[in-house]
Amino acid sequence: MIEYAKTNTYFAQIADGMESIGAEELETLGAHTIRPIRRGIYFSADQAALYRINYASRLCTRILAPISSFACPDAEAIYKAARRIEWTHFFSPEQTFAVFASTAGSSVPHSQFAGLKLKDAVVDQFRDRFGRRPNVDPRNPDVWINLHVARENGTISIDTSGGSLHRRGYRIKSGTAPIQETVAAAMVWFSKWDGRLPLVDPMCGSGTLVIEAAMAYCRIPAGYLRTTFGFQRLPDFNPYVWETVKKEMEDNIRKLPGRLVNASDIDAEAVTATRSNCKKIPHVRNINILRKDFRDLDKLENRIICCNPPYGIRMQKSGGLEDTYRQLGDFFKQCCKGSQAFVYFGNRVLIKSVGLRPSWKKPLKNGGLDGRLVKYEMY
Repeated sequence: MIEYAKTNTYFAQIADGMESIGAEELETLGAHTIRPIRRGIYFSADQAALYRINYASRLCTRILAPISSFACPDAEAIYKAARRIEWTHFFSPEQTFAVFASTAGSSVPHSQFAGLKLKDAVVDQFRDRFGRRPNVDPRNPDVWINLHVARENGTISIDTSGGSLHRRGYRIKSGTAPIQETVAAAMVWFSKWDGRLPLVDPMCGSGTLVIEAAMAYCRIPAGYLRTTFGFQRLPDFNPYVWETVKKEMEDNIRKLPGRLVNASDIDAEAVTATRSNCKKIPHVRNINILRKDFRDLDKLENRIICCNPPYGIRMQKSGGLEDTYRQLGDFFKQCCKGSQAFVYFGNRVLIKSVGLRPSWKKPLKNGGLDGRLVKYEMY
């Protein structure tokens, strides 16, 4: 029997700084025996919960189903372990696959070499049995295979997500260095916004933050626009359970009240991108979108403010950034009485330019940026 089928244990990949809220989210989606570690969460789940987590998780990147754990003193052990797996349970020679690997403190030289050994084992097994082999497609394969080697222990898993879950499918237009969807969802989660106060993003860019907020309020599953998931390739996939889970979640969707979620930006292209992206998802078209400089906005009193201001990468020239952040802090002080602001700083140096005392700071990575999410309260 395949390892995950024996134990009902899976592994969720998640960004640094999001492990604790990821564990909370997994519990709400039906997981149990949850154990967070750095950049990941072990958990147990039945079939329905596994499908629900893949369909609805806003915070996790991938959900991996372990199929083989093995001692891994060297690269040859990877090849031998992979040859013992019956790969025809997961795909045929006519289909495609891809391998993504990671090594940590291992004697295996590097992750690319480790992944190559696994790929060779898969290809050799098919070629020996059928006289032909499946092709590798690194962009959109039928099956994603994960290899993780930590010291002298290896695990081979199937990606039950079928590609990164942060790719929601609504972002058809984006600006420079947009915030990742999972990070935007984490900002909304940390804000504890529940719809009782309006939410505003006065520097919306391509609209990722407000769309994630609206989807959360409307209870629209994060994977609503995805057409396939990796769990549909598992040998024990149950279409009836999947359709039941999908229907239950979609029956729970509600509409977004007008002016509950608001977005604005000084840049015309950003506003156009936000409007285009909002049109991709039913029920979020009520997001109020304006082209306006935040300094010209009416008072934002008793609001939840979430924003991801420019931090250098998003503005090719860094001159004037400190002044922009100082003016943002002045706007909070003068025009946002009774509001809470959650600001993502891709460049932590700019935090001091705001000129306000933070209530807290949380490490939160966005791609390769070691950023900070900062909360301000305007009494």
